[in-house]
Amino acid sequence: MIGETMEYSKAAQRGTQRLRRVVIEFFKSETLQHFIPDHGLNGKGTTWRQIGLLSKKSKVLPLSMKYTFALACKVVYEYQCITDPNHVTRFADPFHLISKGIMSLPINIPGTAYNRAIKGGKVIRQELLAVIKQKKKELSENKGTVAGDLLTHMLLASDENGRVTNDMYIASRFIGLLLAGHDTTSSAITFVVKYLAEFPNVYSEVLKEQMEIARSKGPKDLLNWDDIKKMKYSWNVACEAMRLSPPSQGTYREAIDDFTYIGFTIPKGWKTYWTPLSTHKNPKYFPDPEKFDPSRFEGNGPAPYTFVPFGGGPRVCPGREYARLEILVFMHNVVTRFKWEKAIPDEKITYNISPIPVDGLPIYLKPHKN
Repeated sequence: MIGETMEYSKAAQRGTQRLRRVVIEFFKSETLQHFIPDHGLNGKGTTWRQIGLLSKKSKVLPLSMKYTFALACKVVYEYQCITDPNHVTRFADPFHLISKGIMSLPINIPGTAYNRAIKGGKVIRQELLAVIKQKKKELSENKGTVAGDLLTHMLLASDENGRVTNDMYIASRFIGLLLAGHDTTSSAITFVVKYLAEFPNVYSEVLKEQMEIARSKGPKDLLNWDDIKKMKYSWNVACEAMRLSPPSQGTYREAIDDFTYIGFTIPKGWKTYWTPLSTHKNPKYFPDPEKFDPSRFEGNGPAPYTFVPFGGGPRVCPGREYARLEILVFMHNVVTRFKWEKAIPDEKITYNISPIPVDGLPIYLKPHKN
């Protein structure tokens, strides 16, 4: 679905490691803070209306997916796709096919989710190759100007011998990056909205914090990195939402040696699966684990390696600061404009890669009077 990533990884380990270093460096807070004032969705109304936020009734999941996809296009390859409906359609529709098929049975016959995902991957890969070609042209014509997007950094990265990475490999890596940052962050945003509707006292505290920030800004001022750092309670709320409903249900790892875990011997080469819920809902680490309580994250917060929505250790998600930025910018713009209530109080949740409300979490928006 994603492309030749695995084959290229085996044949070009140095390229893989080089690009991973580029990604890790790019998603550091020092780099990301420069994107905040330039975010297409950091504005005062127009672009939020375009993604459907300002309508009286909205489905949060598709709205959050459109939001995260638009920002990904901006940050990853400097494309304001929110202003180009054709670009959104060409990318978003096949992209959702990959998202739905990535955890499906690997049966490649017409009509299966797996088959549709493979077709979606081919469409996106061709679109990305066209974007890469255009970006290379821009770089060759403007050698003194270097854009701040991730694609530019990847194209300029070379090894000690001056070799650059294959275009197809970069395109495949980009599909993986978009997948990793799109479904999980949109799921996290959706559940933040869900819990804020369910806990009015928590919503009131978030509103208080966000309005203090809003009142400190001029009429045309956009959020900046200092504003993001002030959103401490809001981030505690987002963390508690991710603790109860982790945007990623877990991942696989291969045992590099024999080891024993709680009495079970795991042989070298076996595949293991870990899930954040093994600690997130363990009363040893989070007393009364089913209770929504943002105060758990005050002070030093949970013990190390107990709150792991982004994984942990040397393979921790490199985009965790980017996800934090997306979530907090979204919270600011929604909370300072609206209060809301769920249209379906007992909506069921389904699980694929991420937890998803089956009806997309429809809500009734109530604009603030002031």
